[in-house]
Amino acid sequence: MGGVLLSTTTPLSSHNKEVSGLVRDFKSSLYGKVVSNQSCLRKNIITVHGTKGSGVVASVLERRVQNRETVIPDPDYRIPIVLLGFSGGLAYTNNLLPAAPVGLLGLLLLFQTTRVRFVFDNEALEVKVGQQLEDSGTNVFVGGKNRWKYSTFVNWEFWWPNFPILVYFKERQTKPEGQIHFFPVIFNGKQLYDVMVERAGPSKTSGPK
Repeated sequence: MGGVLLSTTTPLSSHNKEVSGLVRDFKSSLYGKVVSNQSCLRKNIITVHGTKGSGVVASVLERRVQNRETVIPDPDYRIPIVLLGFSGGLAYTNNLLPAAPVGLLGLLLLFQTTRVRFVFDNEALEVKVGQQLEDSGTNVFVGGKNRWKYSTFVNWEFWWPNFPILVYFKERQTKPEGQIHFFPVIFNGKQLYDVMVERAGPSKTSGPK
């Protein structure tokens, strides 16, 4: 009986050892895969937070810095009012011949002040019209769209800084040799000057006081 018991327990013990060994091997194998995956995960995390990740973050931050807000200077009615007042003075003194063109110019600028807007977006200056900021179409004098990238500006100036009447700028977008533009300052001169300095670089003239 004892011999039988011994003979039967020995295979069971051996079988248990084999099963235990298989379980250990399975756990070890499974654990190795988990560790391997965790190691890969750590490497990926380090890569994201390392050089490549820094490059991505720097790129995103650079885009945010470059995305400047759109600026639209307020309308300024001083020039058309001065012209209309001057025209009225000429008419009062019976100088009707010069009074007529001065008055017409004043009326034209008054109308343009109510509708024309300079829109400074992230990369370009664009002339738009109306309260809905509609496209102003093709430039009737030099052709092309009334939109010029700041990177194409050669130089610009105000005449005159203390009471700006004209803004001048030259750009190479319309023509490689450079195209000159003149616009009456029918906008807030200080706002216009500040945004021009910010987007197109410093001017040869001083800012309006």
